[in-house]
Formats: sequence, structure tokens, C-alpha cells
Amino acid sequence: MITIIQNANVFAPRALGIKHLVIANDKIAYIGDTVPEINLEHEVIDAQGGVLMPGFIDGHTHLTGGGGEAGFSTRVPPVPLSRFTSAGVTTAVGLLGTDDITRNTESMVAQVYGLREEGFSAYCYTGGYHLPLTTLTGSVKSDIVFIEPIIGVGELAISDHRSSQPTLNEILKIASQAHVARLMTGKAGMVHLHLGDGERGLSMIEEALQTAEIPPRTYNPTHINRQRFLFEQACDLAKKGCWVDVTAFETGEQGYEPADALLRYMQQDLPQDKLTISSDGGGCLPDFHADGSLKHMSFADSQSMTDIFYALLDNGEAIEQFLPFFTLNVAQLMNFHQKGRIQNGADADIIMLNQHNRIEHVMAMGRWHVKHQQQIIKGTFE
Repeated sequence: MITIIQNANVFAPRALGIKHLVIANDKIAYIGDTVPEINLEHEVIDAQGGVLMPGFIDGHTHLTGGGGEAGFSTRVPPVPLSRFTSAGVTTAVGLLGTDDITRNTESMVAQVYGLREEGFSAYCYTGGYHLPLTTLTGSVKSDIVFIEPIIGVGELAISDHRSSQPTLNEILKIASQAHVARLMTGKAGMVHLHLGDGERGLSMIEEALQTAEIPPRTYNPTHINRQRFLFEQACDLAKKGCWVDVTAFETGEQGYEPADALLRYMQQDLPQDKLTISSDGGGCLPDFHADGSLKHMSFADSQSMTDIFYALLDNGEAIEQFLPFFTLNVAQLMNFHQKGRIQNGADADIIMLNQHNRIEHVMAMGRWHVKHQQQIIKGTFE
């Protein structure tokens, strides 16, 4: 099927104004000021001046489910396809968290392949919170080099009572493997770092940059808005070349709420291409007492990231200023060269908004998954 989209207000994420697009198979075949004549069977959608933009890339999701920190009954089930696409997410990167025992890299790769068979773009990391890292082939480097969906290491926990308390030397060895794998494959090849509430914050990563020659882009800290001092440390790392990631969760007074964190970053003299936002979808959001016991637990969803996008829109922020945090910046970090952008030859991953600036249509790899706010394609077991 060929799809023609007319009269769309395109943000690529740069503002392009009113354009017409042709989607052929799974690619954007044309974008321009005139509607080309198509002599093959096709459908036509008139955007009527509504916003058209790249699909969101959720770079931190627990595809196989997270949780388990309050017993086996709290293990979150795998995330079904529609939980992503209904939120406008057209690409997701899966990872293991606290539970890297009952879940492993094998099950993560299998879940990635399953989502791909359902028409969705999925990738994953090797490893998890703890050392020794759970891998498929026995090493970080060979996992990234030989297993196509694996693009890096994560989420390796630091500054958290649940971590395995890695030393600087251990972090450097893992980072060096990821870096060399990037050179060999062109993949992201970075270490995605879970940050807890520990007072050490990002001091180990700052020391790593001073100690070794490994490029800053190799270190990718997430949850940077959970503590205010952590956010400031992350901003300093961004100046040095690290990509840093805000999580779409509630932080309370000790941190910055995600929309606030994005605005604070935007308003500073910081590299605007080095910030991303992710959902932690499928993962648990625990709150602990000072002694490490669990106070209560909730669970994350990709929709939380989309709700932050809506909040910024409703606040009157310029869409081209913050859209890259959800799209292009993530694609550049992940080395996804055909994603996160609206351009000729790019993957046909598209969100269209209605007159109320809410998601109306979602296309993933050239197929409508959401149309007129109705879920058209669901996962096999939904």
C-alpha cells in the first residue's frame, strides 16, 4: 500500500511548514510542496494542517517486564505492543533492571524479535543492574558485535543500594568493551547507567572521564532528574559530551519533575542535542525507607513520556525546541540513522496530532497502528 498524506504541518523535528508526504512500503518516499501523481493503488489522508512528526523513541523500557522487588508476584509481565504504539512510541530499546536472575539476555532478545514480527522496531541492551553482567555469548563485546538487536550495555546500576557496587576499574573495563564494539559495528556501543539516590551520584563517571581515554558518549546516565544535585552533575557531563536521560516519573521534592527538568535544561547554555527522555516503561517505580525496605511500588508506562510531551505543548512551549528530546536526540545516541526524523528515505515512523494536539494517528514502519485514535494493530496475545 502507498499512502499520501496531504497538508501536514511537519516538524522533522525542525519546523518545515505545510508539506505533502508519500509513504511507500516502510519508508518516506517523498516530502515536498506539491502532491505527486500516483498511478498505483493508494490511500489519501488529509492532515488539514495538523502536526506531523517522527514517532517517539523510548530508549529505556523493560520489554520483558521489570519489578520483582516485593516478591515474585510483583514481577511485571512483558509489555504488549499496543502499550507502545498507543503512546506514539514506534521504537523501543529494552533492558534488564534489578531482576537479572529470573530474566536474562536470551529472553530479552526473544521479546525484541517478537515485537519486530508484530511490525514494531525494537532493540535491546545486554547486561543488567549487576556484575558479573548477564550476557548471551559470554562477553559484552561479542554480544554487541554478533547479536544484531543488542546495541549496548544496560542498565548497569551505580549509586544505588541495589547495585553490585562496581568499582571504577570495573566500569572502565565494561566501557572499553562497549566502545570497541561500537568501532567494530557502528552501533551505539554505550553503557546505559541506572542512577540511584546515593550521594556519590555521577562522581564515578566524572572520574572515569578524567582517568581513561574512552569517549564521553560511551557513558549514558539515566534517571538524572530523581535528585537535584544529580541533575546538575548530569548537565556538567553533557557539556563534556555525554548524552543524559530524564525519566518520566514523579520525583517529589528531592528531584525535578520531568517537564520541569526538560525546561531547566532548555533554558541553560547546554548542548541541546545531548538530552533525551524515556519512560522506564514496564519497570517498577519503588520507594524505599532509609533502611532499604520497600515503602510502596508503582509501575511505569510509555504513556508517561507522552503525557510530558502533552504538558509541554499545553504550556505553550515551541514544539521544535523539545521534540528532539523524544526523537532525533535519541536516534543520534543510538545510531539509528533512519529514525527520529521526517526526511526522504527515513523509516515511516510517524505521529499525527489532531486539532487538540493529541495523538490521532500512529504509523510504525509504514503501517497504521493507531488510526483516528483507535488501535488498529494489537500484539499477538492482546
